[in-house]
Amino acid sequence: MSDDDRTRRRVTRSVLLPLSEIELRISRSSGPGGQHANKTESRVEAVFDVAASTALSDVQKQRVIRKSGPIIRAVAQDERSQLRNRELAIDRVVARLAEALHVERRRVPTKPSRAAQAKRVETKKRRGETKKLRRVDDRE
Repeated sequence: MSDDDRTRRRVTRSVLLPLSEIELRISRSSGPGGQHANKTESRVEAVFDVAASTALSDVQKQRVIRKSGPIIRAVAQDERSQLRNRELAIDRVVARLAEALHVERRRVPTKPSRAAQAKRVETKKRRGETKKLRRVDDRE
């Protein structure tokens, strides 16, 4: 792992997020766990302020705020280790940011080919014939 990998996370091809922009809050984990859970602060909350970010352009900031709001927050208390929970929380913030930055591609409408249309009609005719053969003729 290079020095740059420890200080930044790749969100998309064009966005590298400095980890200094993610605020980490540490607290005690909830739920069962006995003495370990009662004494160790292993819960990590990662908070990313979209508007204050230097890694995002103004257009990207607007897109993220429109989709996810002005603050992206993720909590991790899955593991016993604070270090592992820190990684999980950061990964979750990065994933939510990547999802908010995603731009849907415009759909280009297409027409079915003549062969596809003919095949569809032929299948419908064959299916109709099958059903016609199953009928009991009441008119006799």
